[in-house]
Amino acid sequence: MRVYLPCTLPALARAVEAGELGPAPLTGYAVTPALTEWYASGDTEELEYVALTEAARASLRMLAADRADGLEATPRRVVVAAEVPDPSISMGVDLEERARVRLSEPIPLAKVASVHIDDLYAVADIEAAIGALPASDQGDDDARFTVDGAEAHELMWYATQEIPDLLGS
Repeated sequence: MRVYLPCTLPALARAVEAGELGPAPLTGYAVTPALTEWYASGDTEELEYVALTEAARASLRMLAADRADGLEATPRRVVVAAEVPDPSISMGVDLEERARVRLSEPIPLAKVASVHIDDLYAVADIEAAIGALPASDQGDDDARFTVDGAEAHELMWYATQEIPDLLGS
């Protein structure tokens, strides 16, 4: 199953060094039966885009958590797409987590299909969204608008052989 894993540039660098994304358990996003039921009119490509978008939202939260821990990195959302064997995936049935999956094993880099990342022109909007997350979570509509503005930026697609170049930028 194709799973979209939220990530950050520092976490991607650690995964490259370790040879795998981990440690398990990992949270990812995929085309689950609950997502398919919720988005009944969508084709596979549209459903995969929804899962990718959910992973990008989770990446934004990872960036905010890194900031709270005092880690500074260029604020770019990162999503790693990987082929994961079904036995290592568990899915919830809760509608609020319709695309969320849990992975019971680390993901070897050999299973990574692609990496999706914000272009540098999105950095200012991603930075603003990170700052607005706490207020957005408290229901502030203006802050929600700022956070949603991050989603206006499409993540760019990169092949796995381009990962070293991404980490060097």
